[in-house]
Amino acid sequence: MKLRLHGDALRLRLSQSDVARLAGDGRVEERVRFAPGRALHYSLEFTDIDRVTADFTGDSIRVLLPRAAAEHWIQSGDTGIEGSGETLKILIEKDFQCIHPETEDADSFPNPRAQ
Repeated sequence: MKLRLHGDALRLRLSQSDVARLAGDGRVEERVRFAPGRALHYSLEFTDIDRVTADFTGDSIRVLLPRAAAEHWIQSGDTGIEGSGETLKILIEKDFQCIHPETEDADSFPNPRAQ
């Protein structure tokens, strides 16, 4: 599972195995280790709530999905699920392989592998 933070937006991108783990366990978790004993933990789980929400406590980011929406997303061809709080936009996506984009982001660095 990949975590991307940009401004007031949080995006999680899940691989096929991440989605399978979420389907089986109801939860997927990762961590970024900064130093011995120091890590940022982030998780995605579904539960009986009515909207997508996120919480940041201590060293953990926890994103919660409504159970019905999560089950539909896992079983369907839908790409993502969006949610937002008072200030935070949340996007959960299935992670697709990169293909040459049709549009460019003017603020991105050129890809050194691009021909």
